[in-house]
Amino acid sequence: MVAGFSLVTLALILFAGVGAGFVGYAVGASSLVSYPALLALGIPPVLANASNTVGVIGTGIGGIIGAQRELRGQAARVIVYMTIGALGGVAGALLLLELDPQVFEFAAPALILFSSLLIAVNPRGRIAARQAAKDAAAQLADMGAAGVNPADDAAHSGGPAARFGTSADRPVQPMSRDAWWVWLATGGVAVYSGYFGAGAGTVALAVLDAAKIGPFHKINALKTLIGTGANITAAVVFIARGVVDWPAAVMLCVGCFIGGYVAPPVTRRIPANVMRWAAVIAGIILTIDLALKTY
Repeated sequence: MVAGFSLVTLALILFAGVGAGFVGYAVGASSLVSYPALLALGIPPVLANASNTVGVIGTGIGGIIGAQRELRGQAARVIVYMTIGALGGVAGALLLLELDPQVFEFAAPALILFSSLLIAVNPRGRIAARQAAKDAAAQLADMGAAGVNPADDAAHSGGPAARFGTSADRPVQPMSRDAWWVWLATGGVAVYSGYFGAGAGTVALAVLDAAKIGPFHKINALKTLIGTGANITAAVVFIARGVVDWPAAVMLCVGCFIGGYVAPPVTRRIPANVMRWAAVIAGIILTIDLALKTY
């Protein structure tokens, strides 16, 4: 028994963390698994949400460490987006704690449904596919202008990507050219991340893509900055206010790490549509269950 949890309960939280880390890698919605798991184990909604924020924070940090190539040359944006995320995370955390707990309880089913619909629409996949098409067209155009036969190039130099680089190597637009609404929209995403966060990364990615800031891999890394900045400061607020269930948060964090680590080789063998629609169906079922219990 640890702080009111049996070893079986802690093992279940660890298992939920593994599932959350896996789903987070596969479709970008780890909270769709981890938050309801904490609820099911008897942790009150606000405490479950705060503990979940602390538990999944390692995922974002690992993502930033792994995205150094995509973030290279973007020092100003790194500072600005982390700052926006940090401020928004504080605001979202304070909203969660200062409003009546019933506000969050009533909002949670709608927020989970929102996250599920985002996964169904799949803007991240659409953006990636559009970027891949642009990369291929640009590479073929460059090869044609240089008088290079695509088949010969693929056979002798490793293909167009090897010759001309990938979208991860291409620059983003200068910050001075950003649309005026981009920072307001990313700030709103950061507030949502601090308040609940399921699906926030997908929203941030859609915002950055709509602003035409840069290629997919680079805006995906920027999206991670916003969410991680928000989660870190929200976690600090939750810890300072004493609303974190530490045994649950620690076990969830370990599980998320394991799930994220094992996900890449497993997901290579599972069709993306299967994973996405499984998450959507689970989210809708959870929404209905929570709505019936709450309303």
